[in-house]
Amino acid sequence: MKMKISSVSILNRIQEISAIWPWNGRREQILEGAEKRGLVSVITPVFNGERYVSRLLQSVLDQTYPHVEMILVDDGSEDGTVLAAERYGEAFARRGWRYEIVRAPHKNASAALNRGLPLVRGTYLIWPDGDDRLTPESIELRVRFLLENPSYNCVRSLSSYFDDKTGLPLQREERQGDLTKELLFWDVLEAKTFVCCGCYMLKTRPFFEIYPDRRIPEYDVGQNFQMLLPFLYRYPCPTIRRELYEVAVRDGSSSRRNLTEEERLRRCKAFEQLVDEIAAICGIRDRASERRLLWWKMLRRLDLVRSAERRCQAVKTLWSGD
Repeated sequence: MKMKISSVSILNRIQEISAIWPWNGRREQILEGAEKRGLVSVITPVFNGERYVSRLLQSVLDQTYPHVEMILVDDGSEDGTVLAAERYGEAFARRGWRYEIVRAPHKNASAALNRGLPLVRGTYLIWPDGDDRLTPESIELRVRFLLENPSYNCVRSLSSYFDDKTGLPLQREERQGDLTKELLFWDVLEAKTFVCCGCYMLKTRPFFEIYPDRRIPEYDVGQNFQMLLPFLYRYPCPTIRRELYEVAVRDGSSSRRNLTEEERLRRCKAFEQLVDEIAAICGIRDRASERRLLWWKMLRRLDLVRSAERRCQAVKTLWSGD
């Protein structure tokens, strides 16, 4: 049985938090807008996440924002991920929220997202990783910002990091960059600021204007550049300076696995191909931007060579000590 959430209960919630977030006398209009067009779609790809997917799902259920749908795409897991996810069906039903589990053959995270994007019904879109978690007010505060600032089509928050095994806090891994900046395409591409996926919230209408067939380019090197860069090329993205997303640092994750030299080379080439495709999607044709993209490629190649040299030197040092 679905739980109905009345406008009175939502208004009571707004009154409780009004002391920390001013609504400028427009509570009724914002409330009406949230009810009519405020659904947030949460879409998450997951592979072999039996041990940790419950963390993400529970954090979604714990959200203070009342209009959410959850789309979980299993990327051909070989463990009990789907069974673990199915246990949350009743909990989502009790909140009156749509909950979809999509099963797909294993390929990669971007392909998994493409299985879920056609199912999105929301006005807003977030795509947290399957092993991370949202703070309870993560969705509410971001939606509220966009309602209060309707000229923006996206917003992001800060993140914190924690050890997957101990739960203890860890130092931030990505650069924050200049948090006053809103034009972030180049900063994200050049790693001058964070790309942490669960921090960003996009409006779906302009997102699907970029991808009218509801498919992002599929590459083995991730999904965040595809989701973010064409959007950030078109629209400014302000930052809420609160940590509303918590990133799990765990051994064995795809971003921390040690790669062979051949894998590093393939990954570098794939990123270059991906960025070329993104540049085409963005319509980048001016000479200054094309030179900047070429410079980005050259720096990545140089870093690949230097990393290989450091590893070779480490091996030589080890052998010389025998």
